[in-house]
Amino acid sequence: MNFKNIFALPIAIVTICSSVFSQTTLIEKVNRNGSELVISYEKHKLSNGLTIVIHEDHSDPIVYVDLTYHVGSAREQEGRSGFAHFFEHMMFQGSEHVGDEQHFKIVSEAGGTLNGSTNTDRTNYFELLPSNQLETALWLESDRMGFLLDSVTQQKFEVQRATVKNERGQNYDNKPYGLAREKIGAALYPMEHPYSWLTIGYIEDLNRVDVTDLKNFFKRWYGPNNATLTVSGDVSVSDVIRLAEKYFGPIPRGIEVKSQNFAPVVLNEDRYISYEDNIRAPQITFTYPVIAERNEDEAPLDVLSDILAGSKSSVFYQNFVKSQLAQSANVGLNTKELSGEFIITVRTFPDKSLKQMDSLVRESLKEFEKRGVTDDDLKKFKAGFETQVVNSLSSVQGKGGMLAAYQTFTDNPNFITKEIERYNNVTKEDVIRVYNTYIKNKHAVVLSVYPKGKPEVIAKPDNFKQPIRYDPIKY
Repeated sequence: MNFKNIFALPIAIVTICSSVFSQTTLIEKVNRNGSELVISYEKHKLSNGLTIVIHEDHSDPIVYVDLTYHVGSAREQEGRSGFAHFFEHMMFQGSEHVGDEQHFKIVSEAGGTLNGSTNTDRTNYFELLPSNQLETALWLESDRMGFLLDSVTQQKFEVQRATVKNERGQNYDNKPYGLAREKIGAALYPMEHPYSWLTIGYIEDLNRVDVTDLKNFFKRWYGPNNATLTVSGDVSVSDVIRLAEKYFGPIPRGIEVKSQNFAPVVLNEDRYISYEDNIRAPQITFTYPVIAERNEDEAPLDVLSDILAGSKSSVFYQNFVKSQLAQSANVGLNTKELSGEFIITVRTFPDKSLKQMDSLVRESLKEFEKRGVTDDDLKKFKAGFETQVVNSLSSVQGKGGMLAAYQTFTDNPNFITKEIERYNNVTKEDVIRVYNTYIKNKHAVVLSVYPKGKPEVIAKPDNFKQPIRYDPIKY
């Protein structure tokens, strides 16, 4: 199968010019030609810096509205973790012209759904509505952007602080293996690196902050010039621009936002750490520091993870699961805006030791070295990637979400063409190269999660002591 021919990617038509709208500049217009895998759109920018991406799809009378702010937990400071996620909650508590918790009521009564999400690098809010409710969605989002702070009261703050703390308890502190990612992040990254803490933040930080701290965070990051408004569905460009000017145009530009830069993580030895949990099955996780997303090595690392554990014929499945030495054995690539992680996780059985799993992980990697990469490996991965991309474009929400993400992180909503090209171009030599560069004989954070009262099952004694984060003198 020729992956490149399947996608047939001629260059999309891109027009760059000035818009006829008074407050708005047309940045570019991309049209889909024939069967090429391109999402047609227009990209505009308001005078206050708000980027607007519009995709017309008249197949169904629905519209997807997405407002993505380029702010996540990576914009937080040490000792002030959890702000981005906290504000995701606060943005649903009403704004100057919308009553308390009325966002859900207004959208649901209009026949739509809505939600929001926060990760390390961005926060987004989105609605899926009948297309005749476009104005409703834009009004709600603009009111949150421009008229939120006066409605943020101490009472609302306390209610949501309690909600977030409860969420942390349910999803992390009291969930089996729930603290694994927090432990790994704190051991892998320096204390000042924002990936060293979880997006939900620390309880100590949540207890420390007040409503003024939260308002200052909003003022710093939630301006129109740090946001992308994406509208996808049964709409016209002219209607979207007219309504965007009406509702978002009066909002003043926010503080300028600069890109972040952190030195790559380098480990001089394997960092063994462990913690006790209320579990029955011990678990070991190897985390290797790798590159950030959209680096040239991301695609071959993705292929490598799939070859190692992506099928029942893979080395890790055969050595751990089929042999009945472990319940599961997973390998994955987690790349983000500032850095990335190559992760191997094995969850074994109560009667097995993690020392045995540690040895078998290393033996399995050596087995991969002997096996190498085949043409069938690449063919299988690329066919699956093709299917994944095509399926993601089957709805106006899928297309709108993709446009929003690419614009936020690459300033190019049409990055899908480059995305496909770089995965299509991965060779067997590329996969071996990244394995040798990032995994073979390289150091990792190795976390053992062991059942209560059974520290003897850990892979090795801890040799890395995580620094004390909470210094009362400093905070």
